[in-house]
Amino acid sequence: MFFFPQNPNVTHNSNLYKRPFVESFEETPLLVAVLTYMGYGILTIFGYLRDFLRHWNIEKCHVARDREQQKDFVPLYQDFENFYTRNLYMRIRDNWNRPVCGVPGAKMDLAERVSYDYNWTFKHTGKVVKDVINMGSYNYLGFAENVGACADAAVDVTKKYGSGVGSTRCEIGNLDIHEELEQLIARFLGVESSMAFGMGFATNSMNIPALTGKGCLILSDELNHASLVLGARLSGSTIRVFKHNNMQSLEKLLRDAIVHGQPRTHRPWKKILIVVEGIYSMEGSIVRLPEVIALKKRYKAYLYLDEAHSIGALGPHGGGVVDYFGLDPNDVDIMMGTFTKSFGAAGGYIGGKKELIDYLRSHSHSALYATSMSPPVAQQIITSMKIIMGEDGSTLGRQQTQLSQNTTYFRKKLWDMGFIIYGNDDSPVVPLMLYMPAKIGAFGREMLKRNIGTVVVGFPATPIIESRARFCVSAAHTREMLDIALEAISEVGDVLQLKYSRRERPLPALGWMSEESLLQD
Repeated sequence: MFFFPQNPNVTHNSNLYKRPFVESFEETPLLVAVLTYMGYGILTIFGYLRDFLRHWNIEKCHVARDREQQKDFVPLYQDFENFYTRNLYMRIRDNWNRPVCGVPGAKMDLAERVSYDYNWTFKHTGKVVKDVINMGSYNYLGFAENVGACADAAVDVTKKYGSGVGSTRCEIGNLDIHEELEQLIARFLGVESSMAFGMGFATNSMNIPALTGKGCLILSDELNHASLVLGARLSGSTIRVFKHNNMQSLEKLLRDAIVHGQPRTHRPWKKILIVVEGIYSMEGSIVRLPEVIALKKRYKAYLYLDEAHSIGALGPHGGGVVDYFGLDPNDVDIMMGTFTKSFGAAGGYIGGKKELIDYLRSHSHSALYATSMSPPVAQQIITSMKIIMGEDGSTLGRQQTQLSQNTTYFRKKLWDMGFIIYGNDDSPVVPLMLYMPAKIGAFGREMLKRNIGTVVVGFPATPIIESRARFCVSAAHTREMLDIALEAISEVGDVLQLKYSRRERPLPALGWMSEESLLQD
């Protein structure tokens, strides 16, 4: 667990922080780690045994295979690559892709389904599981709803513009509502200009290649989202990875980049781009942005900040991690975020200087070749953003305050129960550690029996011994809903023996007091 107490022999960075900053990553208990490895080992042995039985047609094989007539061809389906899917994932597949048949708000309805062939196929029973408390959706501010101001405005815009555009922005798909949205985003972020895109994933994967290329260096956090990783790879830039939220690791890479330059030629890098996220969606941790900005300024690098999970969810005004730390938005060169979480919509944005946005309008693949954002989606974003900003006449920061209170309450209760939870105290993403492979499926099923919808995650999406359940707290959750969910979590935790924590909670310290980073700005 990384809590950093006072130490007179450590150089502190409290001058960079204006508020307590506490994160916890409690170490995996040794016995649990050993049993987890043993569990995966046993599953692997049985997997090979079942593959042997399938090869001799003793056990029926449902997985896709090459036809007998093509046995001399290069294989289209690699059996070994599908080993995990066949023998491990299929055992717990019923925990994913559950069909939601209603608004995925604080509560939701799920279509009941059963499997008669060990999760290879599913059949719907025709029944609906009503009022399942939704603890898995990224509905941080509660805007995922089919009634209210946002829904009404989206209906009105659909009547005026229709539901689709049928063209790109640079052709005949640039509506006045799109320009209104971009002006509002720039004002909300406190930057000169912004640009909206129809897909959040493509906002990263298609814009990073437009910003960097051969001869450029990307320094990427090891836990960055797949869209950032894909964008970096597509750019053709050299990629170097630093340890998660570790400023000493980042600074070492920056120093090496400045001193040694490009491989072989040793010429200076054309551009050095640091890529980080605001909230890391699988860890619940918050980027140490004040220190990243200090390093960026010292070494004359550029900073790309992905605020997909933090925009709206953090900060007194919902301005994301920049607002949370009280920093100047102009210190972040490229501000990226999505509308799929806090705004209850779809798409993403890039914000920054006018020169940057003008460049992207003519060089971004996502801008040039993708169809424009749907008008009702754009209106959903506009209405929800104005509510967040208090421009609709409501109380400014009402959703953010409720989300913060819910997050603090939910995290503290889980901690008091004895669970190991990861992340920052202020993060609405709350990973609860399960560890063992058998407990991944068991936890999801047991929670659903108690009418709680959760997301469970395991290897290869996480390290092999760090399987977890990931809860997302929402401003739409009432205290009663959270208490019901917490009671169910505690009950399941007792049944599955998940209360592994053995640590006492330390007092919060001002700033991030780590021996890893001796940064002084």
